Amino acid sequence: MTYARSERAELVREVVGLVAAEDIERVVPELLRLAEMNGGHWSGDGQNVFHAILAAGDRFQTELVHRLAARYHEMEPGSHPRRHIVSVFACLRTMRPAAEGQQLDTRAALIGLAAEQDVHYDTAQLIRLAELEQADGRELPGEFVAVVRRSYLTLWNGKKTLGALVAQLDGPAVNPGEAWSDRALAEADELGDGWRHLLAHAATATAARPSAKWDRTGRALIEPLGTDEVRERLLPWLRLVGRPRTRPLLEPRYGPDPNATFDPYNADALRGLAWLLSLLPAHPESARALGALAETALRKVAGLGPVNPKVANAAVNALARMDGESALAELARLTTRVTFKGTLKLLNTALDARAQALGLAREEVEELAVPAYGLTEVGRAEHRLGEVTALLEVRGPKAVLSWSNASGKAVKSVPAAVRRDHADELKELKAAAKDIDKMLSAQSERLDRQFLDRRTWPYAAWRERYLDHPLVGTLARRLLWTVDGTTAGYADGELRTLADTPVTEGTHVELWHPAGHEPAEIVAWRDWLERHGITQPFKQAHREVYLLTDAERATGTYSNRFAAHVLRQHQFHSLAAIRGWRNKLRLAVDDEAPPAVRELPQWGLRAEYWIEGDSGEHYEDITDSGSFLRLRTDQVRFYPIDAPQNSAHCCGGEYRMWLRDGADPVEPVPLTDVPPLVLSEVLRDVDLFVGVGSVGNDPTWQDGGPDGRFREYWTSYGFGELGASAETRRGLLERLIPRLAIADRCTIEGRFLHVKGERHTYKIHLGSGNILMTPNDQYLCIVPKSNPAAPQTGYLPYEGDRMLAVILSKAMMLADDMKITDPTILSQL
Repeated sequence: MTYARSERAELVREVVGLVAAEDIERVVPELLRLAEMNGGHWSGDGQNVFHAILAAGDRFQTELVHRLAARYHEMEPGSHPRRHIVSVFACLRTMRPAAEGQQLDTRAALIGLAAEQDVHYDTAQLIRLAELEQADGRELPGEFVAVVRRSYLTLWNGKKTLGALVAQLDGPAVNPGEAWSDRALAEADELGDGWRHLLAHAATATAARPSAKWDRTGRALIEPLGTDEVRERLLPWLRLVGRPRTRPLLEPRYGPDPNATFDPYNADALRGLAWLLSLLPAHPESARALGALAETALRKVAGLGPVNPKVANAAVNALARMDGESALAELARLTTRVTFKGTLKLLNTALDARAQALGLAREEVEELAVPAYGLTEVGRAEHRLGEVTALLEVRGPKAVLSWSNASGKAVKSVPAAVRRDHADELKELKAAAKDIDKMLSAQSERLDRQFLDRRTWPYAAWRERYLDHPLVGTLARRLLWTVDGTTAGYADGELRTLADTPVTEGTHVELWHPAGHEPAEIVAWRDWLERHGITQPFKQAHREVYLLTDAERATGTYSNRFAAHVLRQHQFHSLAAIRGWRNKLRLAVDDEAPPAVRELPQWGLRAEYWIEGDSGEHYEDITDSGSFLRLRTDQVRFYPIDAPQNSAHCCGGEYRMWLRDGADPVEPVPLTDVPPLVLSEVLRDVDLFVGVGSVGNDPTWQDGGPDGRFREYWTSYGFGELGASAETRRGLLERLIPRLAIADRCTIEGRFLHVKGERHTYKIHLGSGNILMTPNDQYLCIVPKSNPAAPQTGYLPYEGDRMLAVILSKAMMLADDMKITDPTILSQL
């Protein structure tokens, strides 16, 4: 709700008058009404209210504090009015009514109010409240100790003002309020001093790495408790990290939500727990827990970035200190998942150190690090548990656990006898299935990035690490390979040529790429995959090949193919990191940044995608942390890998090469000199960035986004010419649609899939998935689910095309539009 300035000014005068009259009954509700009106901002004439309060008598001030503190706890937790009361107290910070004379329930209410803050800026009040409680012999609540600790660690003057108080506080070993810390405190209290001391030692992990002294103390504390017992306690604690807070904190007006982050005091304890795990004998469960902790700690939070990179780094350091296959596997898996630069650097350092210790190349270590997870043959393992057989099987991108009884008959759920008599084996099987899912995704992404690595394997090593590996084999057997110059795929238990001739031996193997092959051969391999029912883990035979256009030959040294797009910056930033590009977020500051860069050391090249922040004078297009919400795109260029860096102002402007010591500028590499495979893969990456990150993909932006500024772009992208990826999708749909149950209602014309429903005929754009309907090409907004399940369409030649799944799901819904029940969709029909 908005208020007129005159209305606000009138209420300010009214409240000032009530304060002057010391009308406490009417002041509190009117003061809170004014806080609601100004949104907690007390600048300008709002300060007159506090001048009046400070001029009032001590008795009035004391009663006002009492009533506001009591009113706070009457309001709904997390509500705006609670924030308004906090803002009032912040403005009253210089007011010092006789705290000693306050009622005990007032003090208790102030302590409770403080305990619900992430940090408390009135450090003097924290100190006085603590002193008064201690003088009366009362124990400080753990939640109050927690806010003192957080304020000590977070405020710029926290250590100076709160250092003495923190040093003498006798509080819990870790701060309560988080799921893992609550459980840890409860179990430590139940188990005795040894566990409390261990937990307290974990909270002293304030350095980047544990010192020798820290490790000695940790080992001394672990020994009497037993290594197995310590592991059995620590792992469940770590599995709770990232769960919602058990005692939510009040969200501030500005900045990230503290409930989505780690308590900063507990973050040190989490680092310590990770280090303690690395002091125990190596165990697969420890490695799993540390890998999960690293990923949880790097989860993105709006306005903040990663939750807590220090905790993630501690988990990586712990894995690096552990021996065994499981720890190495987690390190290798995390390198394919982690995009945060600092943590990724630690991962690379750890794997490089392992490679050096083993006398192997880094790539070989990553290949050898993939465990079998109990699979005894490629993608399959049977486990006998009493009279029941458990089958762990890889089906596509997932591991599936199924059961059969003594007679071999399949049963739907886990038999009761297994739950009762084989609980540990069941737990390990379920954990293995989850591990396989994570590793399959990681290995698929690693293989998808192999095309530019120029890897060649000796045939025997390749068979061991890829084709016949129990887990990686489920991916490798769905890909095409070149064996001594002959292309081969795996079918019917053998490597086979296009004519199905077995390939039983070889010398060297490479991953096959369609660049450089005749279109007829590529089509033939697509038919071969379909004939054998093989669904590839990513696009290979159907992979887009980007050839030089006439326009690119004319420009000579740069491609404008993906220029003039508007991308969501943070989505682009994450996707670029996953694809191996280095990028710097564009901030609305007076600074420069390099383009998005992918270094290609095997080719001696550096690819650049030129981008700039987009906002103009629209400050609502900038996040609280100062980064642009959107980017505008420009050229793609190639340079020698050692060429000086280009950069441009974050807000836009010309890119320039930074030259030092009188060095001459280095010209970009002519596009005709870029190897076709490199050109194709780099442009494919950029096409992916645009295809995923473009605001033109947002079905809710039919009005052109904020102030309609992007209407022209949204329309041109959302219904315009198809890019290479969309053309591939079109070709696949032409083969797929005739096999569907809705085939008689569907036709493909140009860039649209036409679907005939009962209410309307619909046109689904094959690039964006946006929909037009009769009459007059009216826009139909259908927002897909964040992770839509692909409909049952029968055979698909590859996995991973989310837009294909979106288009098919929309087509199936619209073909039977009389059964649509969603009110948002129905209102448009």
